[in-house]
Amino acid sequence: MSKFKIKFSPDEKTIQAQAGQTIMDAAQAGGIDINNACGGDGVCGKCRVIVKKGDVAAPSTIFLTRGDVQKGYVLACLAKVGSDLEVEIPPESRAGQQQILTGSASGSELSTMYSPVEEIEIVAKDSESVFAHSPLATKIHLTLPAPTLQDNVSDLERLYREIRKHGDIPIMQTGLVNLKKLGRRLRENNWDITVLLGQRNQTTEIVFIKPGNTADKNYGIAVDVGTTTVVAHLVDLITQQTLGAVATHNQQQAYGDDVISRIMFASEDGGLEKLHQSVVGNINNLISALVTEHNVSLSDVTALMCAGNTTMTHLLLNVDPTYIRREPYVATANFVPVIRSAEVDLRINRRGLLDCLPGVSSYVGGDITAGTLASGLADADDVCMLIDVGTNGEIVMGNKEWLVCCSASAGPAFEGSGVTCGMRASQGAVQKVDIDPESYQVQYKTIGDAAPRGICGSGMIDILAELLRCRIIDRAGHFIEGLKTDRVTESSEGDKEFVVCFKNETESDRDIIVTQADITNLIRSKGAIYAGAAVLVEKMGLTFNDISKFYIAGGFGSYLSSEKAVLIGLLPDLPLDKFRFIGNASITGAKMALLSHAAMEKVDQIAAKMTYIELSTDNLFNDQFVSALFLPHTDMSLFPTVSKKINKD
Repeated sequence: MSKFKIKFSPDEKTIQAQAGQTIMDAAQAGGIDINNACGGDGVCGKCRVIVKKGDVAAPSTIFLTRGDVQKGYVLACLAKVGSDLEVEIPPESRAGQQQILTGSASGSELSTMYSPVEEIEIVAKDSESVFAHSPLATKIHLTLPAPTLQDNVSDLERLYREIRKHGDIPIMQTGLVNLKKLGRRLRENNWDITVLLGQRNQTTEIVFIKPGNTADKNYGIAVDVGTTTVVAHLVDLITQQTLGAVATHNQQQAYGDDVISRIMFASEDGGLEKLHQSVVGNINNLISALVTEHNVSLSDVTALMCAGNTTMTHLLLNVDPTYIRREPYVATANFVPVIRSAEVDLRINRRGLLDCLPGVSSYVGGDITAGTLASGLADADDVCMLIDVGTNGEIVMGNKEWLVCCSASAGPAFEGSGVTCGMRASQGAVQKVDIDPESYQVQYKTIGDAAPRGICGSGMIDILAELLRCRIIDRAGHFIEGLKTDRVTESSEGDKEFVVCFKNETESDRDIIVTQADITNLIRSKGAIYAGAAVLVEKMGLTFNDISKFYIAGGFGSYLSSEKAVLIGLLPDLPLDKFRFIGNASITGAKMALLSHAAMEKVDQIAAKMTYIELSTDNLFNDQFVSALFLPHTDMSLFPTVSKKINKD
């Protein structure tokens, strides 16, 4: 088969490709990152590249206008190599440029997209439960009394006896590898040793035994294994201090932007292993970065605690997720045992432990039980609600007596996919928008104050609210006829668009727009989340007024406007002080469980207590969803303050 060379700019990197291979496949093989939200199905339009020189076979697509094609634009996932090529990756298609938000440090524009760790940990401590310090892995220095004719119990019993002086440990065990070395190790070191104790479900395990006193260094890693990003925090298991945080894009995005795409890819030959190795590679790279930056030895990293949705947990553990998407939608496991991290190729101490937070169902996973723990919802006297705004829109409602949850298929619009100029919350994303109702001039703010590259979720909510408030669109989301402004234009296909940023302002020299189709997608997304919350409330015989506090989790952080979220009907029309944005609650819950066995037991109780309501076959959800496909809702009596505001404006 013929081979050709592709030169990619601005990377200035040349790679070889097979004739007939797609530009996307060639780029991935060469380590060049191109946005690939749909996993190569040609249905997201995020992998636009410009062929500057050479021949490709590229089918027509709705994502490219006639003018785009004339300029050399193709979709990298569909365009097949036919000769040597020169390919330019425009800014909006460069996955590698996006900065990831860790939620670890305050004081910068980027960090505020996730609430600072200190803030969310205050939320956790607001609850009545303050968990005792008892990490997943604990080091103890011991000096054992030597045996005598009067005290002649076995070496293992002697060791257990000394360990139990440090706490009530009813069930203890150790492995054969330690037992084989125990007698000699004790005597060669004058009975002076350090043991690592691991919490493995209801059993305390002696993980390893080291000579002398090495109990002063012991570290763990908490990981939020997200569909879009992977975030890791390095934690001192002795002082409980968070030493650092790093993050990266989930490399599984090369195989699909959402969990359904990845489940389908996992069913292909070799697909599961590729997805597994992708996320393991992500986590290992983050661990390496953390230990290098903070001068920590890998042998002193003894525990990993991971929180992720049900599919992400399956893929991390290399467990087939196929049946998650097949009726009756059953996971292989919601509660998984503590294992050696080496069993899934995660590189910490070779005998270190890996634990994953439990899930509830196929579409409510450990990230949500972690968020429930972190928010304190499960210990509240009053009824509260947790809403994780994302592709699935997971929602939990309840208090210390009961918990119900659901997952509303909101789609990826608020995470940057499915909308023309959508992007994730990263450098250059438009995150805050105000429109003048008279001149229609737009004031916007981007992450990092960089030149605009696209629009992230908080920006989408702002734009939708402002278009409604300024009567640029009606309550059905349709552009109003007869507006005299250059902001409302028509595409070459005759569809109306609103220009948020003109091309001379943007990094890509292209207008950043919101189209009629984008608005429809956004309304469907907000409608699904609102409808899911409304179903939980109605099924429990309550109203939104009965909810004491709403915790909003996800990557929006402080830039999500409560007022505008209410204005479009994403959140119910209630006093704004009822809403609290808690950022990346998944990573905080993971750290709490890493640092306290009692917290881990609490998460298990939360997962076991939650009642899952399946919305996909629920007629009530369908009715609520249809009713929510207006701005803010078909029933304006549910949004009295919004009604007054719209009429006043």
